[in-house]
Amino acid sequence: MPLHWQHAVVAVCLCVCAGLSWAEPPKSETEADSIGQFLLSQGLIKQIDYLRERTNVMSSQLALNAMGLIGVPYVWGGSQTNKGLDCSGLVQAVYQQASGLLLPRRAAEQAAAATPITDQELRPGDLVFFNTLKRAFSHVGIYVGEGKFVHAPKPGAAVRVEDMTKRYWQRRFEGARRVDLAQSRQPRSDTITP
Repeated sequence: MPLHWQHAVVAVCLCVCAGLSWAEPPKSETEADSIGQFLLSQGLIKQIDYLRERTNVMSSQLALNAMGLIGVPYVWGGSQTNKGLDCSGLVQAVYQQASGLLLPRRAAEQAAAATPITDQELRPGDLVFFNTLKRAFSHVGIYVGEGKFVHAPKPGAAVRVEDMTKRYWQRRFEGARRVDLAQSRQPRSDTITP
């Protein structure tokens, strides 16, 4: 099979695995089994499983790294875990440590660099954005699961976990974004420490 067709098949498989099934589903078990056999024979199922597993590992690593920074003091413009962080500095530090990606510095730029997702699609490691300064995407945090996110809230406070279902955050929620981790390196086994 030509290389460009292999890429197309992988893309279709990834869309199906991600729940973006825009194609008609197989009409029978035999048809579904034929598709499965084809994917297996081309080595694509292993690639899909690897990508799915890597995504789950990376999401967990991002959430763990964010949780590891709880208690680091808020410092406006801060981007050093040992001195202090602001909200976007926290996100930047966690993503760089866990995935090797250097995200833009400001929250609005981070929003622009990531893909919008619905709040029902949220998984650990995704970014959640809020309007806390009467401007779009003025605050960012890292989703850690079960409606919770880690962020650097304000001067005089420290990195902490918040509940997105609280009225304050619900009223200011601007949306969620997912960073494309496809180009990232393997996650490190160590986490950021304050």
